[in-house]
Amino acid sequence: MRYEAITWGRMAGRLAKHVDGLVPGDGGDRLRIALDGAPAARAEELAELLAEQLRDRGRPVRVVDTGGFLRPASLRYEHGRRDPDSYYDGWTDTSALWREVFTPLEPGGDGRILPDLWDPVKDRATRTPYVTLPPGGVLVVHGPFLLGHWFPFDLTVHLRLSPAALARRAEESWTLPAFARYETETDPAGTADVVVRADDPRHPAWTGLGGLGSD
Repeated sequence: MRYEAITWGRMAGRLAKHVDGLVPGDGGDRLRIALDGAPAARAEELAELLAEQLRDRGRPVRVVDTGGFLRPASLRYEHGRRDPDSYYDGWTDTSALWREVFTPLEPGGDGRILPDLWDPVKDRATRTPYVTLPPGGVLVVHGPFLLGHWFPFDLTVHLRLSPAALARRAEESWTLPAFARYETETDPAGTADVVVRADDPRHPAWTGLGGLGSD
């Protein structure tokens, strides 16, 4: 896999330009973009840069952090607070993401999505009001393990950290086996449309958009 050096700002601009030429894969009228990566990769920062670039191009955008769709603590910690298998496949409420975020954007959907559902700190519902993503809009979802659930993304970007970089930068070392399992079971670098090498956040590199049509 060949990488080219790039800045985060240029990357966001080139992704936004590429998005302008995309057509929703399901025949709908709203695009869905994934920025997949471990928390240490800081996908939320690229999500905000991309959203800003898209808005500058006149596209309505909604950014959703999967951290707002965690299950209640009683379910997340059913097997202990530091169980990597639960973290991998039991912490995120994927059913709620389907119901509240993806289904409303299907063909014929009303576009009313819920930006977040659960506050993991207060361990209670956020009560955030629904927002509408109008036709022609773009949904940007960021978080870990996004590529293993058959979510209907039109473009997937994986922020890759080498095992050494992840071990060095992860705030919770007990989660490392979960990311090793993700690599084995999902192969995000081989699955994503675009891969970003983010070992050094000051000097990212990416595979570019050459294989996805016009850049």
